[in-house]
Amino acid sequence: MNRTPTRTLSRRTTLAGLVALTGGALVACGGGGEDGADVSDKTTGAMQDYDAGTAFKATTALTYTSLFSDQPTYPYKADWLFWTALQERTNTALEFTIIPASDYEQKRSLVVSAGDSPIIIPKTYPGQETPFVASGVVLPVSDYTDLMPHFRDQVEKWDLQGELDTLKQKDGKYYVLPGLHEALWPDYTLIVRTDVFEKAGVAIPTTWDEVRSALATIKQANPDSIPFSDRYEGKSVLNYGAVAFGTVGGWGYGEGLQFDENEDRFVFAAATDEYRSMVEYFAGLVSDGLMDPESFTQTDDAAQAKFTSGRSFAISGNSQDPSVYRAQMDQSIGAGNYAISKIVVPSGPAGDLVGGSRLENGIMISAAAAERDDFQALMQFIDWFFYSDEGREFAKWGVEGVTYTKDSSGTRSLMPDIDYTGLNPAGTKDLRKEYGFSQGNFSYGGSTELLHSMMSEEELAFQEAMRTKTPVEPLPAHPYSQVEQEQVTLLSKPLQDFVDQSTLQFITGQRDLADWDAYVAELDERGAARYVEMANKAYDAAKA
Repeated sequence: MNRTPTRTLSRRTTLAGLVALTGGALVACGGGGEDGADVSDKTTGAMQDYDAGTAFKATTALTYTSLFSDQPTYPYKADWLFWTALQERTNTALEFTIIPASDYEQKRSLVVSAGDSPIIIPKTYPGQETPFVASGVVLPVSDYTDLMPHFRDQVEKWDLQGELDTLKQKDGKYYVLPGLHEALWPDYTLIVRTDVFEKAGVAIPTTWDEVRSALATIKQANPDSIPFSDRYEGKSVLNYGAVAFGTVGGWGYGEGLQFDENEDRFVFAAATDEYRSMVEYFAGLVSDGLMDPESFTQTDDAAQAKFTSGRSFAISGNSQDPSVYRAQMDQSIGAGNYAISKIVVPSGPAGDLVGGSRLENGIMISAAAAERDDFQALMQFIDWFFYSDEGREFAKWGVEGVTYTKDSSGTRSLMPDIDYTGLNPAGTKDLRKEYGFSQGNFSYGGSTELLHSMMSEEELAFQEAMRTKTPVEPLPAHPYSQVEQEQVTLLSKPLQDFVDQSTLQFITGQRDLADWDAYVAELDERGAARYVEMANKAYDAAKA
């Protein structure tokens, strides 16, 4: 069922929700505050000699409010060492508004739109800030990065200016401080039962066609099984799978646009031949009994239970999941009676590609922050906490001598009684659950060395293998005016909801793929043509 596209599009796509509804004219990353509010007198608590390489410590005790996305895997604790150690180091405390991770995006939008948000708004992916720009409720942070020497140093050192420029709005400013990676870091892929593959006599697949062939062989050997039962409601596999088909999907839907370099125009991704090929591929897996149709509706726990109990043999996962699966399988199947592995993301019709960006989820700052007497100290604190090597090491590893040690060569090791995703299996205390370090609100981005320092040998091998793939190019700049942005925002969410619903229906067989042309017409009826027209108008204006 895998069709060959009749039109070849550029590899430029927007992935993992990054580079969404953004772009703009190139300006210096420092911003210099020249277009922002005058904050020269807002120096309460600020350090006079703060610079790159300097540890921040407020000259007077400070407190800032912050949102907090609460993960059920390691729920928030007020007595985490993270908070007390952070306050001791920086003379700065954080007061949180706690929101369950499942509701975070929606409730963040509500409090930010109302202009009633805390000062620091973490866990914000580039592109998610765009709906708040026109109302002026979030800070144009690019006006104030002259106060952030660590941030500016890493942008220059890691040659990130071009990627940072994709965040700029029509006014030439950006409104989110992204996490910065030194190098591209792919994470999600298929995790498979390698012992089952070996017993069935099939090699670990390297292409999506090989995945289908392998699953078919495994199905023959295990006729009562559904070889592939996925989690994340299919949004993960459609994200990393779409890249190989030359399109976007799932978590990587982003703006829902692709760029046709031959025509020098944007097209609506979910109406293309590439998207149809991807949908047909996964629909074929479902119709042949190789993929569980519940993959797109079941809870993560249900999918995980099927895999760890031996009812399925493939599932999506990230670098933290193998250790979790193994701990459960030791109990359900028995240690030594199974083998699992995180495989290299399969290639496909569009080539051997890897999606993603070196810009991670980061933070927005409330516009009200610029009115505070301690505004300069706030920017110094954020700069150290999120962008200095010392601050990142603290957020990930914790306190040296308490949660980890470091030898003369700089190699870090967890304390004997502490574990993190199987890095120290003998540890009985979890670095996240017991201490609050390496949790997702404040621990992202950084040097490749720091990132790799918390990876297992298995994960390091995966990262090395992924380095051979060709990165997908970002979309070209197409910033919108305030009026255009409002119109685009009104169109984009209903369109994405319809695409998500229709994709589910096509893949699970609730809607026949013979209806594809009717579906494309329905997209236009819901504004897809207008949506693309506006993107192309903005693109033409940006070129001019």
